[in-house]
Amino acid sequence: MSADPMATAQVWDLVADGYARHAATVLAPFAEHALECASLPPGAEIADIGAGTGLLGLAAAERGARVHAIDISPAMVAELRARAAALGLDIVAEVGDGQDLPLPDASVDAAFSLFGLMFFPDRARGFAELRRVLRPGGLAVVTSWAPAAESSLMRALFGALAAGEPRAALPQPNLLNLENPEVFHSEMRAAGFGGVVIQRYTVEVAFPDAGSLWESLTASSAPLTLVRQQVGEWEWQRRTARALDHLEQAYRPNTPLSTTALFGIGAAPSP
Repeated sequence: MSADPMATAQVWDLVADGYARHAATVLAPFAEHALECASLPPGAEIADIGAGTGLLGLAAAERGARVHAIDISPAMVAELRARAAALGLDIVAEVGDGQDLPLPDASVDAAFSLFGLMFFPDRARGFAELRRVLRPGGLAVVTSWAPAAESSLMRALFGALAAGEPRAALPQPNLLNLENPEVFHSEMRAAGFGGVVIQRYTVEVAFPDAGSLWESLTASSAPLTLVRQQVGEWEWQRRTARALDHLEQAYRPNTPLSTTALFGIGAAPSP
């Protein structure tokens, strides 16, 4: 088992409810862009790996795709199934490991991982599995965050976090993970993808007030949900009060904040 809690089901189970309620605020535009990159024809069969509560998979199903949604978290899968049922969408959603997909070889036309594969303990296996399940010519679209310092949204969040806990510093760039475009490109190429391109895509989001910004970003964040559990509710509420005081001064309501993702796009070679 990985020593990284972000690679375990338990932490994602903790955040499933908040993720279902709030994640779309930031992530929905990235899901839409991923589908645009793939240009899916009607009836395409796709895999949504690290599907969470189904932002991408549900949008794909609404476009007529046949969706296999897979996530390590039972709570996330339960939320996804409930949302699909409420919308009348037929999605196959199951608990599974993106490093060992419960899908046959060459079984899907496109494979996606929206901010999921970036957390895998063994990214090489994750990329290899995406390649394995793709039909010849099929496309993989994988997203990862750009460095946090490039995001005014993340700078606002960590400024608020630091008001409650001064050690909560903005994460520094990590040249060894997928926020480095060269690493991203080389790992997709090593997995056998052809025509690999790494694109930057930036979205802007705005919030009606400081409280909405704080609630949306913290309730949908697995790392911060884990921090909340670790420090206890009294301490978390103390930090929240200070964070909100900071945001009331620092954030003007409805001001757009930007955040950037890297999109890795590659094709399974044709015979």
